[in-house]
Amino acid sequence: MKTGWYYMASGWIRKGRRVGPISESDLLLRIDRGQIGPETLLQSSKTKGKWIPMNKIGPAMERWRSLHPENQE
Repeated sequence: MKTGWYYMASGWIRKGRRVGPISESDLLLRIDRGQIGPETLLQSSKTKGKWIPMNKIGPAMERWRSLHPENQE
């Protein structure tokens, strides 16, 4: 079963908007492009439908850290 991911993107006048569903590979591509960062809220069935910052999702943060070694926490 494939997981559909959603993320909160900036919208007009500082309002967030929900984007998705996107596949896991698309999620990783958006992390690679810098569209999704550690503070970005993510949601999927893997998060039990709750909005969680990307920095709490291990595989996503591993990907981000591999691209941004200068920003290690």
